[in-house]
Amino acid sequence: MNHFSPRRLLVFFRHTSIVDRIAVGAIALYVIFRLIGRVTGITLPLTSLLGFVAFAAVVYLLVRLIAFLRTRALWSLRNRLIVAYLFVAALPVVLLLGMVTTSAYLLELQIGAHLLRDDLEGRLTVLAADTDSIAAALNREPDLKIDQPVPPNSTAIIDPILMRPNVAKIIAAAQAEWPGVRVVVNHGQQLVRTASGKQFTGLAEFRNQLWFASAETLTAPGGHATLLAIAPITPELLDSLPSKLGPIELMLLEPSANLSAPGISFDIGGTHYTLGESIASANRKVIPATNWLDIRIRGVATLEAFRADLGTDAVERPVLARYSFRLSEVNRDLLTSVGALGPALVVGLEVAVVIFLLLEIATLGTGVVLVRTITRSVADLYDGTLHVRRGDFGHRIHVRQRDQLGALAESFNEMTGSISELIEEQRKKQRLENEVSIAREVQEQLFPRVFPSVPGLELAAICRPARVVSGDYYDFIPLGPTRVGIAVADISGKGISAALLMASLQAALRSIAPTDTHPCTADIVSRVNRHLFLNTSEDHYATLFYAIYDSTARTLTYTNAGHLAPFFVTDGIVQQLDEGGTVVGLFENPGYTERTLEAKAGSLLVAFSDGITEPENVYGEEFGIERLKTTTLRQRDIPVQRLAESLVSAAEQWAGSPEQMDDMTIVIARMG
Repeated sequence: MNHFSPRRLLVFFRHTSIVDRIAVGAIALYVIFRLIGRVTGITLPLTSLLGFVAFAAVVYLLVRLIAFLRTRALWSLRNRLIVAYLFVAALPVVLLLGMVTTSAYLLELQIGAHLLRDDLEGRLTVLAADTDSIAAALNREPDLKIDQPVPPNSTAIIDPILMRPNVAKIIAAAQAEWPGVRVVVNHGQQLVRTASGKQFTGLAEFRNQLWFASAETLTAPGGHATLLAIAPITPELLDSLPSKLGPIELMLLEPSANLSAPGISFDIGGTHYTLGESIASANRKVIPATNWLDIRIRGVATLEAFRADLGTDAVERPVLARYSFRLSEVNRDLLTSVGALGPALVVGLEVAVVIFLLLEIATLGTGVVLVRTITRSVADLYDGTLHVRRGDFGHRIHVRQRDQLGALAESFNEMTGSISELIEEQRKKQRLENEVSIAREVQEQLFPRVFPSVPGLELAAICRPARVVSGDYYDFIPLGPTRVGIAVADISGKGISAALLMASLQAALRSIAPTDTHPCTADIVSRVNRHLFLNTSEDHYATLFYAIYDSTARTLTYTNAGHLAPFFVTDGIVQQLDEGGTVVGLFENPGYTERTLEAKAGSLLVAFSDGITEPENVYGEEFGIERLKTTTLRQRDIPVQRLAESLVSAAEQWAGSPEQMDDMTIVIARMG
């Protein structure tokens, strides 16, 4: 369980950089300055500068903290895949839904603005028709006066011509249908000019009030007259609009040169406006929602109005329109235009939405499952590597699925199994090497450490095993003050088994040879053969050369039991000592013979194993007995130890390879 401790804090502090420590120190120093100032009421010098440095330090530490948290959060592969999935799959869907929602909202705003304009256009159409009727009546009246200049402070005066029965009747009919309609002449010239001389129909400001207006030019004797029909926009009129819009509010925008004027202001077309007259519906309501998707839409639009007061030019005055409506109410009216197909279209849209949501949920679920599958497999592999790091090679990963990750888990299990086997084999090999090392130490004890001292006899011997232990054997056995036994053997096979047979041969020879009071080498070899035959397996045998040198009689008696014939050099003549019989340990009573030679002063006995004669050069040629004989004759006068080393070195140089194929043993005796 993680818990706070000073040691953890110290370890964390050691992993911070010098800049991190300076930032923490600056913040701490600023806090101390502030505390001192609050307690004493005295502002310490450089507090403001230190505050700026502390602020920069806070920003720096926040950046470092974000990077640290991001590194820690994204260290896990699961978190990385989740983040990648969110950016690759979820985020585009969210953006698409956001774009669709925004587009649908803007479309609904356009629909609301279109309905509001249609409602207002309907009223303007009625007013335009009334204006046409009044204009037609005025055209039939005589004495229609042309437009006259109107003083700036003039008010709209009802011209007497409008009181004539035919005209008044039409005006009365219009006012009966629309009580607020007013008709004047000699006003509205600016609006007609705005419409390029044609009839103007639209919103207009007249006497600082927002009106429906329709202006038309009439032909009068001597010129033109202008007819203006206006109707005020009132809350009652907004309530009477036929569309399904909810509350409606129209606000006349007043141009203002004061950019810092209080209240809400707008910049439209490079002109600064503030809110002016506001007209809002009184009884229009938004119906209750039919479901949670039936939201309330609130919209804003601008309408065009023109100033219809006195003046030569018409000034454009924008009108800000605010409206709201319920989504289902407006869309229901829209779908009526397609007749009986409307409900089917709604159902189709709902089905498409449901299918889209189901597919998105399925996609999200599939992504989560895949991410979980991948991260769980990776987590298992990571846990497996932790076990391997701790040396637990017996841990196995549970294979949950048959895919590439499953194959990877199986490969990991096979790898750890192979490592376990290799480690076990290594342990066995190590134990075997230890045993072989012990065997080598034991075998080294079998070779004579001190050579017997016999008058007139010089001895030398070298044994270089091809492996840790040798299958060759040599020995010098003291048989009295003037006699010594010389033995050279080559055990069949190599390694431990050969070393064991060598030990048995050495024990048998050393136990048998000293008990023989007569120098009969054939009998000794025969008894050694019987011992090995009875105590070893059928496939184990050895070649053996055994000789006895008598310094008093100056004789060399030997028996060669299948060994390579040693050299006996006397007066420069080389004899090969091959008298004896077959190898020892293979047959029970093969029969052995012996031979006795006169050992003149300076006679040389050279006994060796096949490891000396069989090394091959790069051409496959063996060193051979003849080269060994030639080398021996050439160097026979040097000391016996140097001669032994020279013969071994000559065989090694002939092979030219550091790898030794067989045990190399050589024994040399110079008799005096």
